[in-house]
Amino acid sequence: MKRIADLYFQLLKLLMVLCMIAMVIMVFGNVVMRYAFNSGITLSEELSRWCFVWMVFFGALVALREKGHLGVDMLLRRMPAFIQRACLLAGHLLMIYFSWLIFSGSWDQVQINLHTPAPASGLPMAVFYACGVLFGISAGLILLCECYRLLRGAEEGFVEAPVATGLQMSGDANNTLGLDGRSGK
Repeated sequence: MKRIADLYFQLLKLLMVLCMIAMVIMVFGNVVMRYAFNSGITLSEELSRWCFVWMVFFGALVALREKGHLGVDMLLRRMPAFIQRACLLAGHLLMIYFSWLIFSGSWDQVQINLHTPAPASGLPMAVFYACGVLFGISAGLILLCECYRLLRGAEEGFVEAPVATGLQMSGDANNTLGLDGRSGK
């Protein structure tokens, strides 16, 4: 199962790269066409926007799996482990709820826009909104797995120590700046 998930996220990373390449080619090509030939590619603006939206959703999924999203845990670090786990579980449950909202809203938009063509490309607008469906399902599954690991007790060190993140300075500079929570003197 882990291998399938790894392959899925490798595919998402590849799709992110392909979206970025397509965006660069379309936008750069359109700029050259406008300045050099006084014309443009009408499809370029719409498809580059679609690539950007899909790339953002792919990146959010990859960051969610790799725990790459920013979080402020100054207060959480000072709490006992069981409170840290409870807060993490509550946060994950909220994120599952928001993933459901994204999924259900996107699914409704896909249904509504299934036969609505995009202005420039003529592709169904449902393709544009389908990224929310993919995100909602994938994020929900990631978060459910994380909740399962958390409840099972397999999730250790989910609140990183300052030393592990490289945010803490070494030696006396730490106390002088008061970064370790003490007065510094």
